[in-house]
Amino acid sequence: MNERISAAEFRKAPGKRSKYRNVPIEIDGIRFDSKREAERWCQLKVRERAGEISHLERQPVFKLAIGDRPVLIRSKGYPNGRQAKYVADFAYFDGENRVVEDAKGHRTRDFILKKAIVEAMFPAVKIVEV
Repeated sequence: MNERISAAEFRKAPGKRSKYRNVPIEIDGIRFDSKREAERWCQLKVRERAGEISHLERQPVFKLAIGDRPVLIRSKGYPNGRQAKYVADFAYFDGENRVVEDAKGHRTRDFILKKAIVEAMFPAVKIVEV
């Protein structure tokens, strides 16, 4: 029997692999997209408790703009556009310096482009891949 299902049903199907084969994991009620990201979070929490870093945050958002104009992504669902953004995995202060981290197993073209734009927009920000 050849049964057809919708795209939404397929996405919810059990056993479906993620695009980059990462396995989501939950720690302390927090859902992480990958084991690598969860492990890094635990390492950073230990460093924060030890006083080595401060102001640890998950998924800081950087809105992308050119000058004072937001970069807009237009689509069928957003005919007027929605603001493009880069969401990092972590950010924290290591002394006076703000560190932005992304736990990467695979560098996508989108990541490479967004990293370059964020670093150009915010010269003090350097995104570290872990």
